[in-house]
Amino acid sequence: MFNKIAFAAALVIASSAAIAADSPYYVGADIGTTKGEGSSDRESGYGAFAGYQFTKHIAVEAGLRRLGDEKETIGGVTGNVRVNQLSVSAVGTLPLSNGFSVFGRLGANRLSIKGNVGPNSFKDSDTKALYGAGVAYSFSPAVSARLEIQKPMSDLTNLSLGVSYKF
Repeated sequence: MFNKIAFAAALVIASSAAIAADSPYYVGADIGTTKGEGSSDRESGYGAFAGYQFTKHIAVEAGLRRLGDEKETIGGVTGNVRVNQLSVSAVGTLPLSNGFSVFGRLGANRLSIKGNVGPNSFKDSDTKALYGAGVAYSFSPAVSARLEIQKPMSDLTNLSLGVSYKF
């Protein structure tokens, strides 16, 4: 009896992975680091993304990422700055061999900065062009990992490592 249940469960899992491989939809998450030009500091960040793959070469992707969150105290005054990114981009992929592929991205992103210094707060946002490139590896038809470098604006560079899942 247990063997029949295990076989049925394995069949369901295998068929869901096969169906996911044919699905154009994917979601993912990443962690990374952002560095500003002229700064020696790197800020840790994280993000999530969702996409639709039209063909194996072309996709559209939207993402939300925390580029940095810095808190510092100078002379008894505490300041906090948070930078977020909301993006939409076209992604072009070139499959290589053995599950590897390279990709490039071109799109737009909305960068927002919020912060406070002592009792004073501020916020600002700006829309900029977004471009990036990376390499991906497919562990299975549904699960892949990627390493990417992005330029959310001319003086910011983000390097991230993520995983995506087709559903």
